[in-house]
Amino acid sequence: MNRAHEKIESHLGLRCGDLVEVLSIEEILRTLDEHGRFESLPFMPEMLPFCGQRFRVYRAAHKTCDTICQTDGRRMRNAVHLEGLRCNGSAHGGCHALCLLFWKEVWLRRVPYDSGSTCTDHVSQEQTDMLNMDGDQETIPSLLSCNTSNLDGELTQYSCQATELFRATSPLHWWDIRQYIQDVWSRNVSLSSLLASFYFRFTANAMACLPGYRLWKGLYNKVQILLDGSPYPIIQGSHRKKTPKSTLGLVPGDMIKVNQLDEIVDTLDLSNRNRGMKFDKEMSIYCSERHRVLQRVERIINENTGEMIELSNDCIMLEGVVCRSKYSERRIGCPRAIYCYWREAWLRRD
Repeated sequence: MNRAHEKIESHLGLRCGDLVEVLSIEEILRTLDEHGRFESLPFMPEMLPFCGQRFRVYRAAHKTCDTICQTDGRRMRNAVHLEGLRCNGSAHGGCHALCLLFWKEVWLRRVPYDSGSTCTDHVSQEQTDMLNMDGDQETIPSLLSCNTSNLDGELTQYSCQATELFRATSPLHWWDIRQYIQDVWSRNVSLSSLLASFYFRFTANAMACLPGYRLWKGLYNKVQILLDGSPYPIIQGSHRKKTPKSTLGLVPGDMIKVNQLDEIVDTLDLSNRNRGMKFDKEMSIYCSERHRVLQRVERIINENTGEMIELSNDCIMLEGVVCRSKYSERRIGCPRAIYCYWREAWLRRD
């Protein structure tokens, strides 16, 4: 990796739907420092198979959520997410999180609309397997050395975009209106969707500060019915001891139906958790819907420590079921699209 950055265009002003080409391995390596990063964001081995290919911009990654320190949102400079490109964990102990990859604009080039070129619509297994890559084989060990280290000679500590995200971003307060202007300009969200999120926050704040809880909630739900939206998502579990468990033995490809919200509430404790897993209000959007099982999640990297966590209880991912950031207090419009985790107690076979 070249220690000195060349003069490469790092601001392309990309928006959703724009067609881009990922630079070659050699070009990207020239942008990285000795730690395999650009502006503190790692370029990971899982990203190498996509070099030289063309993709559509999925979202402008001008902001993201803080899953490490749990502060306000975080501002990201000159980065995007590309359609369908998620980390398969092949260089990080087989992590199952399937995080959406961040791409700095310095690693991309814009493709003119009149070029007649098309994007890559499908990413094959061979393309996502770093061991089958035909590129510079010295690149993989070099990047791997920047992504792993040993703790006490036994445990492996992983470094990835998720673990380094706090250092690769800067503070962004929820009340900074510029982020919402950028959301709409970049086509990340529609104006109507953004206004719906503001309406929810207004209602939630009114219910917390003003009398008439039932009145505010009823008004919100009536408006949501007119807009064909979801009912008020803030819930409260009641279990004080053990929460119930359900075993469905789900495998990838199975069709399920998400339980109704009140059925899920019946499985939660006072902190809205079932055996330690929280049911987030963002997940209420999917209640009563039918989806296909994507995978069982058995191991994920702890973003705070970089250590691998082996999950002992059931944890399910559903195809296309991701956080839409509609209801959260400090991350409205976050484009990160993290997969939701589900207990089998919240699902039923369809």
